[in-house]
Amino acid sequence: MAAQSKAYEVLYIIKPDLNDGEVSKIADRFKQVVIQHGGTVESADKWDKRRLAYEIKGQKEGIYLLMKFTCPAEVPAELNRLMRISDDVVRHMITSA
Repeated sequence: MAAQSKAYEVLYIIKPDLNDGEVSKIADRFKQVVIQHGGTVESADKWDKRRLAYEIKGQKEGIYLLMKFTCPAEVPAELNRLMRISDDVVRHMITSA
């Protein structure tokens, strides 16, 4: 029996001192995690660098990225694990769409 796919969104904030190439590389890495585990990425948008409401991990600003994807239920757990151990990700939140 094939696994049911469900729609998710992940909003994550990365360090503000990264250049566009590094930001794209990070975004592509997380897109590939979804694709390799049998999911599809509907959109991945880079927002602006914004001032954070409060300092997180010594950062006062961050670059916001939003990715919308569809995947089996086990993929968000793996994505969460990888984002938690990434030094470039300041904060992230995965929600069911």
